[in-house]
Amino acid sequence: MSDITLTQLTAFNLTLLAAMASPGPAFLLVLRNSIADGRRAGILTGLGLGLAATFWTGAALLGLAALFELVPWLYATMKIGGALYLIHLAQTMWRGAAGTLDTSKELASRRALRAGVIVNLSNPKSVLFAAAVIVVIFPGGLTLTDGMLILGNHLAVEVAVYTGMALTLSSGPARAAYLRVKLWADRIAAGVMAALGLRLLLER
Repeated sequence: MSDITLTQLTAFNLTLLAAMASPGPAFLLVLRNSIADGRRAGILTGLGLGLAATFWTGAALLGLAALFELVPWLYATMKIGGALYLIHLAQTMWRGAAGTLDTSKELASRRALRAGVIVNLSNPKSVLFAAAVIVVIFPGGLTLTDGMLILGNHLAVEVAVYTGMALTLSSGPARAAYLRVKLWADRIAAGVMAALGLRLLLER
C-alpha cells in the first residue's frame, strides 16, 4: 500500500512536464528523429530518453545525489563525458546534413533508441533535479512500493509525451516540409546540440 497521494503525484507530473517542455537535447533529439527517420524512430528515441530519465530518478531515490556531493570529481567526470557526447552527436548531424535519409528503418530505430538512452544518461544534472523534486514533493521514508510507483509513473509520463510528439512530427506533411529544408534544418539542429554540449562542458 503506497502512502503517496494523488496531489503529490500530480505535482510531480506537472514538474516533469515543465522540465520536458524546456528546449534541450532530449526535446531536440525527438524532434529531429521523428521528422527525419519516422514514427518508429521517434517513439524509440522517446523510450530511450524515458528509460534513462527514470534511471536518474531511481538513482536519486537511492541517494546518488548525495554521492555526487561527497565525490565531486565523479559528477564532473560524468558531466564532461556527457558534454563530449552531445558535441559528437552534433558533429554527426552536421556531416549527415547534406546526405539522403537512411532508408534502413531498422538501423535508424536501433540508433534512435541508443541515442535516446545516451543523451539522457549523459546529463548527471538530472539526478540533482530528481533529488530536489522528490525531497520537496514527497514525504520522507518512502517505501519500496512508493519508489516503484514514482519510477513507473515517471517512465509512463516520459513515454506518453515523446510518443505524442513522434506521432505528430512523423506525419506526411511534416516530413515533406523537412525534406525541403533538410540541409539547413539538420545544420541548425547540429549547432543547437553543439551549443548545449558546450554549455554543459563549461558551466560550473
